[in-house]
Amino acid sequence: MESRKKFCVAVAVLIIVTEFASCHVVFKVQHKFAGKEKKLAHFKSHDTRRHSRMLASVDLPLGGDSRVDSVGLYFTKIKLGTPPREYHVQVDTGSDILWINCSPCPKCPSKTNLGFSLSLYDVKASSTAKKVGCDDDFCSFISNSDSCQSDLGCSYHIVYADQSTSQGNFIRDNLSLDQVTGDLKTGPLGQEVVFGCGSDQSGQLGKSESAVDGVMGFGQANTSVLSQLAAAGDAKRVFSHCLDNVKGGGIFAIGVVDSPAVKTTPMVPNQMHYNVILMEMDVDGAPLALPPSIAKKGGTIIDSGTTLAYLPQALYDSLIETITARQPVKLHIVEETFQCFTFTKDVDQAFPPVNFHFEDSLKLTVYPHDYLFSLESDIYCFGWQVGGMTTDERSEVILLGDMVLSNKLVVYDLENEVIGWADHNCSSSIKVKDGSGGVYSVAADNLSSAPPLLMTGKLLAILAIFVAVAFT
Repeated sequence: MESRKKFCVAVAVLIIVTEFASCHVVFKVQHKFAGKEKKLAHFKSHDTRRHSRMLASVDLPLGGDSRVDSVGLYFTKIKLGTPPREYHVQVDTGSDILWINCSPCPKCPSKTNLGFSLSLYDVKASSTAKKVGCDDDFCSFISNSDSCQSDLGCSYHIVYADQSTSQGNFIRDNLSLDQVTGDLKTGPLGQEVVFGCGSDQSGQLGKSESAVDGVMGFGQANTSVLSQLAAAGDAKRVFSHCLDNVKGGGIFAIGVVDSPAVKTTPMVPNQMHYNVILMEMDVDGAPLALPPSIAKKGGTIIDSGTTLAYLPQALYDSLIETITARQPVKLHIVEETFQCFTFTKDVDQAFPPVNFHFEDSLKLTVYPHDYLFSLESDIYCFGWQVGGMTTDERSEVILLGDMVLSNKLVVYDLENEVIGWADHNCSSSIKVKDGSGGVYSVAADNLSSAPPLLMTGKLLAILAIFVAVAFT
């Protein structure tokens, strides 16, 4: 079992959530894999690396590249310090803190193929940077006072599944955001946050070809930037995303969504990830048999950072068999795991939708254009994959990624412990609401002025996602 070690972040912060907020901020997030024309190996390779990092409570016998240095699907530009300096960080719903590579760091990556220069945060270069000491309230929540060394300050240490690590000290400094001052208008706003200053990376974390400067976690733990803002009375613990997998546009909003209306299902309590209860599954009305543990133990994880959708073997076999019974095709294997076929007609007219039915009657419909990827002209592949994932108790797990979440507004309400979604045009806009009754439009954008990004000969489209955060 040692080879299946989980990652851990030894942090836990008690927070108090406030009732109201009165303004919003935004920042842009870029997409690593937008559009349809890409090698399927990119999807599987990304997911394999990601799962070894973010799925702390499951076993992942997926094989292939087990590195944990994936950038993730989304990364954003943020500014830290005074004067503010720009950093590119992964936006990750599967991790719980913001950490940045810091100077000096001899093992940190020095270059990336994502089209920008990497930067190291320098505590000495920021006039507002403060080391988080052992007597700091934040540190009292995340470590035993006896283990904190006063000369080093409050520290963090992350161990990933392949034994790669990131460690350093916590720093308190200004995070610069773009405040929403009206419909589709922004202005500068700075907020003080605590983040990890990573000065020592081991394993694959220092060797990624698609490296970024750090990770901004949007997990449930109270050490996230979102939870810090909530603890300070600056934001509600609610965020949402709407991802356009065709045009590369989208929205990532922190705060209460006024419209469109979203129906929700309860989150499974006391889980590290966003688990929900899947009650039934069907192919255009034809029911599929679920493993008993899926409904009883909440073994369905919602994660936009994963590209595809992963199912237990028996469920996967039943799903493919039922779909191809409705539309017969001759399947062949591509890149060892993808079931592909030749087809010249409209897939949405020929293939059936797949429906997931969750607790409290929340339905998620996945259409053929979502679960089928065009490998090349007239050749399609199923995005459904065999996950083979289990919990520590050996219960089977379903992992639903970007493939089934795209073209929907997905809301994560940590205050009320619910997740919900609604079909939406993710290249349009949503409305966010503040505590004073004001409602603001937040629109998607595509960073068309940015230079093209190349990845193994393929063009990487850039996704602009606006993040609206409610502040007091």
